[in-house]
Amino acid sequence: MIPSPAIAKVFQGVASRQQMFRMFDRHAQRPNRWDGDAAPFYADEWFEIGETEHDYMFEILPPLWIRGSMFAMREYMTGSVTSVFFALRIDEAIRYFHGYCDLSDKASVETMRVAIIERESRPVRAMTRQERLEHIWSTTADDYRGYAGDKWPQSARGKRTVVLYGGNEGTFLKLLEELTDGEIAVKLPVHLRHLPSPIAA
Repeated sequence: MIPSPAIAKVFQGVASRQQMFRMFDRHAQRPNRWDGDAAPFYADEWFEIGETEHDYMFEILPPLWIRGSMFAMREYMTGSVTSVFFALRIDEAIRYFHGYCDLSDKASVETMRVAIIERESRPVRAMTRQERLEHIWSTTADDYRGYAGDKWPQSARGKRTVVLYGGNEGTFLKLLEELTDGEIAVKLPVHLRHLPSPIAA
């Protein structure tokens, strides 16, 4: 599996508490889960949450640190990667976000904060192709997503797969990164299917 690109938005909209907890470990099914460094899979992924979820996470444990409108979780996800929660003013409204930051990089938290503000300050709602794929991955049930195994070509092994419905042919697996625009549209909820790309916006 190839880790998500740096500073990746992985869910469109405001995540519910159930969705938030599920996305805390989006890569739980990855091959060789307990082997190697998992930091590249989690670091720099982020999504929006509600104020209630933000405050709930603040009260679970004493934060590792508090810096203005940001705080970090004391329990690390993996290695030096931990949850950082942001309360950011964007277009005159306070909004709340969760991001995984690698604290071994002293600039990671500020880089994440700036990236979120820049992404969410777009004048027109838009989704990149990668954001569409990440949203599909985040919202697909575990039974309908997975990783290419030994039956796949060597070059595909370990990459993410999703189940598609092929009509009379039934269901089949396809690499997430190879979904066509039409297949992506079918996988997205109706209200996201016709959002423009940033280029078109």
